[in-house]
Amino acid sequence: MEYLAKKPSLVIIIFTVLFIAILDLVFKLENPFLRSGIAAGLAVILSPRKKKITTQTGEKTQITWLFLKKPISLD
Repeated sequence: MEYLAKKPSLVIIIFTVLFIAILDLVFKLENPFLRSGIAAGLAVILSPRKKKITTQTGEKTQITWLFLKKPISLD
């Protein structure tokens, strides 16, 4: 899970392909532009977020994700 949280672009690609398949097969949405737009929007919302925080030891990168309860800190 931490590997995926550190690679947000990979997560966005995986979510986009997954949501396109779901919208095509389950909901039978035939417009490719609408299907891609909805899938990309959902993927961006669900992807991990990076933000810089300052601590006493210096500046660190913190990754927060909808599916993780604790944030991941990178040095």
